Amino acid sequence: MNAHTVSAQKKEDTFQSAARVNRALTAGVERRALQWMASRAPCWLSSDQLTVLGLSAQIGAGVGYGVSRYHRHALWLVILCLALNWFGDSMDGTLARVRCQQRPRYGFYVDHIVDIFGSVALMCGLGWSGFLHWQTSIAMLIAFLLLAGESYLATYTLSRFQLSQGIFGPTETRILLIAGNLALLRSPWSSLFGHRVLLFDVGGTIAAVCMFANAISLAVRHTAELYREEPLP
Repeated sequence: MNAHTVSAQKKEDTFQSAARVNRALTAGVERRALQWMASRAPCWLSSDQLTVLGLSAQIGAGVGYGVSRYHRHALWLVILCLALNWFGDSMDGTLARVRCQQRPRYGFYVDHIVDIFGSVALMCGLGWSGFLHWQTSIAMLIAFLLLAGESYLATYTLSRFQLSQGIFGPTETRILLIAGNLALLRSPWSSLFGHRVLLFDVGGTIAAVCMFANAISLAVRHTAELYREEPLP
């Protein structure tokens, strides 16, 4: 056994996976459905393939939004890609756990770097779609990255990985996006206080504000928690 193999084995032996916390509305039903599908998945299907599917589908959703600027019915492609993204992104880890093929460090890193790149693609597509202003799309992306960064830091320092924020998690976000797409197929406009505004500008602004506020709230709370756990001598 060479030095590299020994070093890798020591890391595996000492690494402790963070506790996963998911209190989202659909968490219970989703968990049972994923375990049912994972136990019946064909042998040739792997977690890595599902991860690639999830990323490809999220990029596809971004492309679909971009195309919808010229052909609104491309929103049906976005809906399909969001469903495929859910399947790939949610099933990869479940399949690994059901088959006892977990790779904790690899899985955590790949899963979340994929989320970052996929979210950039999705928000770029939304910004290009014309269904909301670029400023709203950029605000949502920045807010998401702040919230994601806080989550990753909390996972490392508190050994607690928060999969959901309150009753909302990734699945609830996808459901809201699908509902929004169905509304866009009818009309991209909404009425707010007597003014005609883009529907996704309203939803995107609310989402960005909520994510910013949540990131600040969590940062304050976790800083206080760590301060109490590591007081000055």
